[in-house]
Amino acid sequence: MIRAALLACAFAVAGQAQAACRQALALGLDVSGSVDAREYRLQMDGLAQALDAGPVRQALMQFPQTPVKLAVYEWSSPGDTTLLVPWTEVTSEAALDGVIGTLRARVRVPRSPGTGLGSAVQHGVGMLDQTDCTVRTLDISGDGKSNLGPRPRDVKNALSGRGVTVNALVIGADAPATGDRRQDEIGELSSYFRAEVIFGADAFVETALGFDGYAAAMQRKLERELQVMVIGGVIGGVMGGVIEDVARP
Repeated sequence: MIRAALLACAFAVAGQAQAACRQALALGLDVSGSVDAREYRLQMDGLAQALDAGPVRQALMQFPQTPVKLAVYEWSSPGDTTLLVPWTEVTSEAALDGVIGTLRARVRVPRSPGTGLGSAVQHGVGMLDQTDCTVRTLDISGDGKSNLGPRPRDVKNALSGRGVTVNALVIGADAPATGDRRQDEIGELSSYFRAEVIFGADAFVETALGFDGYAAAMQRKLERELQVMVIGGVIGGVMGGVIEDVARP
């Protein structure tokens, strides 16, 4: 109880002296040629379901005076991106419901078939550069390796050190009719994303064994990212200053 009160007080004070936004979270969704209509729907509805989950809602709404900003875009070939949700401050349940409603109502449009993963990361980091939030995080969902545009490794090397964390949600193949090498395949793809794509403080790869598991994997990833912000950012960054002052007799 005392610790929770100190955290709330810390955010109230820190929110006036630091950035008005505690975290910017951009989500880039893979809609390239390898993603069919069913998988597209599972991805949109899966993200909506994850954002609507109780633990994620609670984490997003925990400190509305220093809110999280959300943005969502979909990507395929280099230069082929569409902004689905512009930067939105999650300051109320209604604001979050608006984001969820936009995702659930989204209808797929024809896209180029290529997979420009490096360009997708560049686009997301460019969006994060538009914000002044304390923590800036990019989520990239993908079900395959890059085959067009700049190499993800080159983008990673160029953008590392910019104060941005890039995490990934790797989507494996759906269950086959015969045989099952999905664990091997997703292990290989996860290693690729880990080596070539993600970077920044505490960057990690989450996995979904097929698009049917996308919603649960996205929820795990969001809970982890938002928890890192609350525990690491607030306690580690603020406790040494504001909380210490509040707690001093």
